[in-house]
Amino acid sequence: MRSVEAPLAVDVGYGASFTTTVEWARWLRQLNPRVEVVGLEIDPARVLPARDGVRFELGGFELAGYNPHLVRAFNVLRQYDAAEVPEVWDAVTSRLAPGGLFIEGTCDELGRRAAWVLLDAGGPVSLTLSWDPHDVASPGDVAERLPKALIHRNVPGEPIHALLADADAAWANAAGWAPHGPRVRWRHAHAELVQKGWPLAPARRRLRDNTLTVDWAAVAPPAH
Repeated sequence: MRSVEAPLAVDVGYGASFTTTVEWARWLRQLNPRVEVVGLEIDPARVLPARDGVRFELGGFELAGYNPHLVRAFNVLRQYDAAEVPEVWDAVTSRLAPGGLFIEGTCDELGRRAAWVLLDAGGPVSLTLSWDPHDVASPGDVAERLPKALIHRNVPGEPIHALLADADAAWANAAGWAPHGPRVRWRHAHAELVQKGWPLAPARRRLRDNTLTVDWAAVAPPAH
C-alpha cells in the first residue's frame, strides 16, 4: 500500500451492505491516502451508488477486469465447493498487479473470530487465525471459521488439526498466566508452539486480538 503512489484495492462480495467495505477503505487510507477502493458484487440488485470515496460495481472473482494491488474476499468461498477453491485462487492471483496480495477468509458477524489465507502471485503464503481473547475458551474454537480450503480438513491426521490441537495444549499449559489476562497467556502459549517447531510469524506489535500466523506449507492439505 505504501510503495505504490495510488494503489487499487478490491473487496469481492461485499454483500447486502456497504459498511465493511467503507470501513476497510478507511483503514487502508491510513496507510496510503491515495488508495482507490472498489467493491464488487455479482448480484446487480446489490450494486450501490458510490459513497465515502468507494465505488461499487458488478463483478466477482474475475475482478471486473481490474488488476489490483490488494484483493479481499471474506465469507464468499464458504458458498462454494471446496474443490472450486484452487481455481478461484488462481483466477484472482493471476490478475494481481506486480507484488499484489489476495486475502481470502472467513469471520463471524462481528469479527470476533476470523481466519484467512494470504496469497501472492505464486499461491498461498500463510494462514492467520485471529480472535477476541474474551470470546473464545481456547484457540481451537476458531476452527468453525477456518477458510473453505481447510474447514473440512480439521480431522485427525491432517496438519490443521495438529496445529489446533497443539495450540489448545499450549493454551492449557499457559494457564498459570491467566491472572495476567488472556493476551499475556496467549503470548506464552504462542512461544510454546514456536518451541515445538511450528513456523509461526512473530507478532509485529501488540494487538487487541490474539493472533497466530503460520506458513501455509505447514498446514496445507496433503496432495491426494
